[in-house]
Amino acid sequence: MKLVIQLILWVVIGFLGYLTFNSIYDPIQFNKIKEKRYQQVINKLKDIREAQLAHKEVTGVFSDDFDGLVKFIDTAEFTVTQRRDTTVLDEEYKKTYGVDQYKSITLIDTLGYVPVKDSLFKQKDYKNLKYVPTTDKSVTFEIDAGKIKKRKAIIPVFEVKVAKDKILADQDPDLIMQEKQVISVDGVNGEYLKIGSMTEVNTNGNWPKVYGSSE
Repeated sequence: MKLVIQLILWVVIGFLGYLTFNSIYDPIQFNKIKEKRYQQVINKLKDIREAQLAHKEVTGVFSDDFDGLVKFIDTAEFTVTQRRDTTVLDEEYKKTYGVDQYKSITLIDTLGYVPVKDSLFKQKDYKNLKYVPTTDKSVTFEIDAGKIKKRKAIIPVFEVKVAKDKILADQDPDLIMQEKQVISVDGVNGEYLKIGSMTEVNTNGNWPKVYGSSE
């Protein structure tokens, strides 16, 4: 009987040890996977921001469609300009006062054009911008764009995001739930990894500096 009790105690101790080990090991492994995937997603979000900023520079607005954004990269060109200062005769002043008066002006000369894809995406796969990394193209980013009013000015804005639970879909549901509730200076707060905003004039990402600059 004593031997049986001892065996049961050892089994219980082993089981409790296993649970304790998993309670420590699982979150550590989860964080390693999370950080690796987040970094890949953030790198893609930065590429999307570059594309959006180029789109706005050329067209004046942000894109709300990935297919249109890729087509833009394929076909659009940056205008290469040069600014130079010079002086010219002020015709109005001479007409009014009868004497010569010179004024300084800035001229902008067009030097040529550079394809957007060569300037920003020469070594990158921009054709698949909409797909979230690590998801085997089964998940796409959510994209939106529009305009908001700030102090009588109408300003273009955009936002691109993906839910954390889609990035971590194959991980422990309880750990995913905890991650979605994170509020920390060292973590990604909220339920999404995102860049830009539809309510503020902001093209930054919502990740901490450990993943690289969000600007």
